[in-house]
Amino acid sequence: MQLPEQPVAGQPDPTIQQNAARFLAAINDIEKATSYRDPTTLPTVGPTPPVPQPGQPPMSQWATDVSGVLKAVSVASLPVGGALWIVGQVEPLTLAIILGSPAVAALAVARLVAKIKDANQATQPVVQNYYGNVHHDTRNVTSTTRGVIANTRNQAS
Repeated sequence: MQLPEQPVAGQPDPTIQQNAARFLAAINDIEKATSYRDPTTLPTVGPTPPVPQPGQPPMSQWATDVSGVLKAVSVASLPVGGALWIVGQVEPLTLAIILGSPAVAALAVARLVAKIKDANQATQPVVQNYYGNVHHDTRNVTSTTRGVIANTRNQAS
């Protein structure tokens, strides 16, 4: 009877060596290349136009600040332009009603606030009544209810 081959201390296992040798042989047998680098140089200018990239274009900090200010001013000018357009499109009477109604509403609210203020000042002063000595009862009452027909007996303690 032959014993299985035992690995010698410090030497690799023979089955691992056989598997590694088969793996390396399989890699060497591959005939196709897994990558390819084109050695030709790229043209500096070609027929394809550049593609615009998303986001803010690269520029100096000053140009970035100025563009932000210009965007803010352009957004702020929209209400002014819209108001001027409305003035040109609407009849004068309609425009007077539209622009005058907030002023009338503000006057009405101001009058209401003034009347409420006057009413608060004209109210009677608070009357406080004093009843002399008051006794506060702090006794506990225990209640017991028993039976089908309730009979409650209170006991003061």
